Amino acid sequence: MPAADQDAMNASRLAKFKYHNKSEDARRRRNEVSIELRKARRDDQLLKRRNITIEAIESSPKSPESSVQSPVLMTIEEIVTGMNSSDPHLQLQATQNCRKMLSREKHPPIDTMINQGIVPRCVEFLSHTHNPALQFEAAWALTNVASGTSEQTHIVINNGAIPKLIELLKSPAQNVAEQAVWALGNIAGDGPTTRDLVLQNGCMPILISLLKPESGLSFIRNIVWTLSNLCRNKNPPPPFEIVKTALPALCALLDTGDTDVLADACWALSYLTDGSNENIQTVLDSGVVPKLVRLLGSEEVTVLTPALRAVGNIVTGNDVQTDAIIVAGGLEKLCSLLTHKRSNIVKEAAWTISNITAGNSKQIQHVIDAGIITPLVHVLAYGDFKSQKEAAWAVTNLTSGGTVEQLVILVQNGVLTPFCNLLDAKDYKTVMVVLDGLTNILNAADKMGQIESIAIMIEENGGLDKLEALQNHENEKVYQKALAMIDAFFSEGDDENQQIVPQENGNQFNFQTSESAPQGGFQF
Repeated sequence: MPAADQDAMNASRLAKFKYHNKSEDARRRRNEVSIELRKARRDDQLLKRRNITIEAIESSPKSPESSVQSPVLMTIEEIVTGMNSSDPHLQLQATQNCRKMLSREKHPPIDTMINQGIVPRCVEFLSHTHNPALQFEAAWALTNVASGTSEQTHIVINNGAIPKLIELLKSPAQNVAEQAVWALGNIAGDGPTTRDLVLQNGCMPILISLLKPESGLSFIRNIVWTLSNLCRNKNPPPPFEIVKTALPALCALLDTGDTDVLADACWALSYLTDGSNENIQTVLDSGVVPKLVRLLGSEEVTVLTPALRAVGNIVTGNDVQTDAIIVAGGLEKLCSLLTHKRSNIVKEAAWTISNITAGNSKQIQHVIDAGIITPLVHVLAYGDFKSQKEAAWAVTNLTSGGTVEQLVILVQNGVLTPFCNLLDAKDYKTVMVVLDGLTNILNAADKMGQIESIAIMIEENGGLDKLEALQNHENEKVYQKALAMIDAFFSEGDDENQQIVPQENGNQFNFQTSESAPQGGFQF
């Protein structure tokens, strides 16, 4: 094999483990999983929300009495005329009607109102401190404009709304402050640039200060949702020095009984743990780990999903950070989640376990002791393909960092049958993962003098036939790996092919030699 190809194969192998280059390669795999999770997350957490009017009952935050009594129906021309008048009463009526038009559940005329010049006028009304009812209606209208497209959101920003909305967070009228929170949440949810504009204007400390029992549940829900938007997005991530100041509050919020608050607090923590080991450690130091692990037992999927995501991010960190999840009882919860009725939860649990089995042999033993191997093999055999793929990574990582005794347990739990079945997978990356895992098992058996028994088991499970078929695979790495395995383990008299022997790197590979094996060797 050319040296370049050999280097590429070695690089592929190293990409599975946390220890090389501070887990940069492993984190790239995490990002692949994140793309799928972000697609699923659209149903779990909205980036933007419109404040929609419900017939006869104004949606939260509650309108002040003067607003409720104003006329309901005005034409767009009358609204524009009224908002541009100097009569405070007419301004309020027109702005409320503008807000109601933008609060329609279907087809709100956002562009029409923008083209009529209502945005700069609403921004101007935010400064009318003597008229909180007008501030409230203007903030509500801007909230719904900012709930639209990125272009519509930027029109709100470009008219100077952010600093004025942040100033409204200090309003003595709680409904005004709450509507300002909602508007800022929509702006922050538009993307990294708008998020950072909100943060740079000093929003975070004021938001945190508003999290107090007397604020009421509706207000707290809006604050936590906005906080989560201020922590989200990765390209680039938010300034960690700013967003980390929310950690004490987020930790305290995990003790609440409200599902919405818990869900958004967990999403915020999942974003804050999706970074460097230093960032992960800062989150751990806030005391959230036991609470996050407890929430892995939540029956509410909207809470469980982000809690599991945060735990999964933590175990991509170093050994100490991974151990924190283990000590808190995370493995027992993950074991249970492997049998969850929702496939995306099973997939995420298997992915999380794969990052733990990428650790040291002690961590792998904790995985075994928690009873995870049996349900993991079941996922490997019967899960949907995405879950099978993550289970395959978990198994192969175990074969790479585990002791021979640990590999024996894996084989005794029936891993070879579903592993061999996955050699037919259409995804070549998954096939490569399985080939690496089988190679590690065969190498361990060879060191124990039991290569023949394992080779026979693989052959009986159709593995040899599949390996031979893979020699015609369209992917060069796959057929080279399959050919090398056949030459090394299934051709009589041939010496071991050094191209497929795992590279020793520190303590990463921990296969025991025959001198340390029990008399008679290990029985696979």
